[in-house]
Amino acid sequence: MHVGLVAQKDNGRAAFLAAELRRRLREADVTVAVDTTTAETLDVEGTPIEAFDDCDLVVSIGGDGTFLFAARGADGTPILGVNLGEVGFLNAVGPEEAVDVVLDEVAAFRAGELTVHEAPRLAASGDGWTAPPTTNEVVVQGSIRGPGGGVDIEVSVDGKRYSDGHADGLLVATPTGSTAYNLSESGPLVHPGVDAIVVNEMCASDGMPPLVVGPDSTVSVTVSGADRAVVVGDGRVLQELAPPAEVSVARADSPMRVAGPAADFFEALGKLD
Repeated sequence: MHVGLVAQKDNGRAAFLAAELRRRLREADVTVAVDTTTAETLDVEGTPIEAFDDCDLVVSIGGDGTFLFAARGADGTPILGVNLGEVGFLNAVGPEEAVDVVLDEVAAFRAGELTVHEAPRLAASGDGWTAPPTTNEVVVQGSIRGPGGGVDIEVSVDGKRYSDGHADGLLVATPTGSTAYNLSESGPLVHPGVDAIVVNEMCASDGMPPLVVGPDSTVSVTVSGADRAVVVGDGRVLQELAPPAEVSVARADSPMRVAGPAADFFEALGKLD
């Protein structure tokens, strides 16, 4: 079995736990890969995160941001999240139980009994390009937000116009991502058991309220009225645009796969207070 370890950057507690997990996994005759940043801290050989899709299981140690970083490399590989952050919508395992839970998952994998649940991801595309899948959200926005910035947008769902006007941009989120950037933009919370996509205009001057649509919907946004715009997925720039330009966002073909116990959605919500 091949397990990948990703620890939160500049977090000594995460690095210590990664070292302990690496030791215990190797004792259990498991091949272990460590991402290059964590490997520098541990003074061991590192593996680029892009190669983690070759693993059988990836363990993320840190907060939800670390989990998203691991998910970009893991692609369809199951991910188990160890929570060292404050909330932990994606990380269900506490640090004190991490070693035992990971070793239990290894045993389950070897017995052909690894339990995995899937969460949808989104894919953005445009004229001649398709971005990698994102777990939380896709944002199409002007290069400058706030007064004097923004873009003109026209939003359609499955080819039917929903809204148009001037806004900082448009955010399209999964249920997983509804608790992240979408929430800070006054979008709705969506329980992870609900199969849906959230459409949320960002600081629109005269827009429509956030909209929840079906999981197979395609959300299209045409941006104009600015020299430059960007497509951002899970906090990183995926594509630069020269308006006028159209971007389509729909469910990705490959979901995120999560191993280990499921996070308690309502318990995590309570930590937002």
